[in-house]
This record gives sequence, C-alpha cells and structure tokens, in this order.
Amino acid sequence: MNKTTIQKEITFTHALMPILALLTIVIYGLILRPVLLEQPAFPLEVVFILAAVFAIGELFWLGYDWEEIQRSIVQKLSMALPAFFILLSIGLIIGSWMVCGTIPMLVYYGLKTINPTLLYLLAFLVSIIFSVLTGTSWGSAASIGIVIIGIAGAMGANLGITAGAIIGGAFFGDKMSPLSDTTNLAAIAAEVNLFDHIGSMTLTTVPSAILASILYFTLGFFYPPAITTSGVDSAAPFLQALQSIFNFNVLLVLPPAIVLVGSLRRKPTIPTLIISMLSACVLALSFQEFTLAEVMQSLIRGFDVSMAPWAVTPPEGVVTLLNRGGLYALIDAVIIAFTVFFFIGAMDHINAMPTVVNRAFRFAKTRTETILATLAATAITNSLTSNQYATSFIVGDAFKNKYDTLRIPRKVLSRSLEDTGTMLESLVPWTPSAVFMVATLGVPFHEYWHWQFLSLINFIVAPALAILGIGCFYHEVDEPNNSNTSSQAG
Repeated sequence: MNKTTIQKEITFTHALMPILALLTIVIYGLILRPVLLEQPAFPLEVVFILAAVFAIGELFWLGYDWEEIQRSIVQKLSMALPAFFILLSIGLIIGSWMVCGTIPMLVYYGLKTINPTLLYLLAFLVSIIFSVLTGTSWGSAASIGIVIIGIAGAMGANLGITAGAIIGGAFFGDKMSPLSDTTNLAAIAAEVNLFDHIGSMTLTTVPSAILASILYFTLGFFYPPAITTSGVDSAAPFLQALQSIFNFNVLLVLPPAIVLVGSLRRKPTIPTLIISMLSACVLALSFQEFTLAEVMQSLIRGFDVSMAPWAVTPPEGVVTLLNRGGLYALIDAVIIAFTVFFFIGAMDHINAMPTVVNRAFRFAKTRTETILATLAATAITNSLTSNQYATSFIVGDAFKNKYDTLRIPRKVLSRSLEDTGTMLESLVPWTPSAVFMVATLGVPFHEYWHWQFLSLINFIVAPALAILGIGCFYHEVDEPNNSNTSSQAG
C-alpha cells in the first residue's frame, strides 16, 4: 500500500478541531434548531456521522491514508463490541421474560403490594440495592428497572420521575459497588486501593443519595400515581387482563435469579444473559399457552398481546406494558453507539483528547483548582468520548503527577473521575448509557434527565467539597508522621 505524502506535525490546534466540530454540530443540531429555530433536532446518528466526516477529512489533510484511519476506527469499534452484544442481548431478555410471564407476574404482585405514594422512592432504593449487588447499571435497569417502570405505568405514575429514580439508583451501584467495572478502572487509573477509592466516593455519593431519597419521597405527594387518587380498585381491569394472558408460577422468578446470581459471581455477562433467556423460553413453553413459533417471535420482534386471543380485551396500559422486547428492539441504540465510536476511532488516531486535556487544564496551580479541573476535564472527556473507561485513563494520566506534586491524595483523583464521569453518562443524550436507558425503559431523554437527582446533586456536592477543602484528606499527607502518607500517594 502506498502511503500518502509526508504527514504534518500534530499540533494542539489539529487535536482541537474535531472536538470543536462536534460541539458546533451539537449546539446547532441539538440545541439551536429545536429551541430557537423551531425545527426538528438532528438525529444523533447524523450528528456523529457529520463529526466523523470532519475528523476523517482532517486526517486526510494531515497526511494519513485511509488504511491507517480505518484501522484506528476498526480497533475502537472492536473494543465497543461487548457493549453492542449486551444491547442486542437485552432485547432478547425483555422479549423472553415477557412471553414466559416473568415481567407480567412481578408487575402484578408489585401493583398489589407497593404503596403508590412510595413508588418513586422505592424505584430509587430497589435499583440501588440491585446495582450494588451486581455492579452494573445496565443490568439493573434492564431487569428490575423494566419491572418498576411497568408497575409505574400501570399505576399511572409519572414515568419521567420513575425513570430518573431507576437510573439514579442504577448508577449509584455502578459507582459504589466493588463489582463495578468503572469503579475498578477508576481505582486502577489513579493507582489507588479499590476500597480506598470507594471510601472516598462515599463523601460525595452517599449525601447525594440521601438528598435524592428525600426528593423522591416528597414527589410521591406532589405527583401521586393515578391509582392513589382513583383507588386501588381502578387497577382491577389491569390485573385481570394480566391474569387472563399468563399463568403465574413461582418458577417464573428463575430468569432474573440467574442474572442476579451470575452478576454476583462475576460470570461473563453475555453467557449469563443467554442462559437466562433460554430458561425463560423453556418456562414459556412449560407454563404458558404460547406456541414455539410465538416464543421465537417474541425473541426476534418482541411480545405482542395478539398472541393471546383467549384473553379478555386488555386495557391500553396492559398493551403498552407487554408489547415490547425482541432482538430488534434496541437496534436504534446499536446504530447510535456505532456512529459514536466511529467518530471516536477517527479522533483517537491523533490522540486528540489527551492532547486537549493536557493543554486546556495546565492552568491549575492550587489544590482546589486541580480538583475542579479534574472534575471539568472528566465531564468534557466523557461527553466527547462517550466512554468512561477511556476517560478514566486519559484524565488520570493527565493529573496523577500534579496530584502528587500538590500532595493531594490520589483517592480524591479517582473519586473525581467518577463524580463527573460515571455520574454524567445518563445525562448526555448521545452516550451509549443514555441511549440504552431510553431504549430499555421506553422513556425519552427529555422526560427523565431533570429527575435524575443523584447525578445532578452529585455535580453540586463534588465541587463544593473541593472548594471548601472538606473530605479531600489533606490531613493524611500534610501530617509528616502519618503512616498512611505513602500509601495514599499511590
């Protein structure tokens, strides 16, 4: 293969250009058009395709040939393949859990037992428990999350608040669980002990969770589910319809139990999901009245209430709850994630993000400035790369030495990587996490983001502690005889 002519030296301006191009397209396509111009917003796929075209064009101009660029893009996409596999598997899970009756049964008994006024609070707390046990926000939302959102829909609750609570609870565990991949990677990137990292995060995350819990409890009285005002009897047609379609059995809890046990035992995600899906199919054929063809249809295209002609005419809420899932259910999320990583693969070929982060935040001279710069750099990097794994190592490498020079314990660095990194992912509409949550819970981004109190409060708490110097562990390194000094330096 013939290489293009001599490659130009990569400067800060070259690294900055694709980032500015993306920001320009985002501001025009996602903000100005719908808000000021009263025109449809650009689809996320278009935003990142245009940004990728610009980045690739710049690489050509810099002297790189297509083979080099393509290798960089393919390498980035190959790293993202596990996320694509999970997205597709979740569609299979939802379809199989629906046709076997697992989700309908959990919704049925949830409706009969949950106090509607406490729904938002319970959505938050149950998601916290599940995500801490499993260490996964995606798994939490795709299992217990879809059950809770189904209960909320049946109760006539505000789905935006419910989704915000579910997602916030899911990301609490994604941040705080020792089983979480992002938690482990942040500790590795900053070179600190895992449990020192988690202990440091409790100072920002736990107060945020307590405040969020109070808000969700209060919202139960200001935005009560319709069932609260209309009476429990109003749910009777909904419950009757579910009973007429499915045969409930205690064994139907087996599919989610497989996912929970697999997560706790740190088994590979995809095989665990597939085993859960297959067990659901067996249960559907064993206890429900659906044919093998209908079970297969649920896996591919999703469940449909028309598969149960024997049932009483279901209310609209039952149809909304049940008609979902299938392999193609999350195809939009897969395509969006593909375009995002296509752009990132091109941009990474010239190490654009590390270059920009190192230059843009070199102004930080004091401890407070350095921690605030870390928070800002993490937020910007995650927003532009849509990848917390990359963000942790890019920002971690950029700031580690500065933390050591200023005698800031590195567990403050690792905490900061998650305070505006992991916690940001559900609040930027083009990240794979946000796309996944929208596709899984069926609630649009604009309806839930302002109810995701955990992250929003955390964005205030984290810089406040940095400014006030509270919870920054300076005493551990400023006391010369402190035995923890060396260990906290990384």
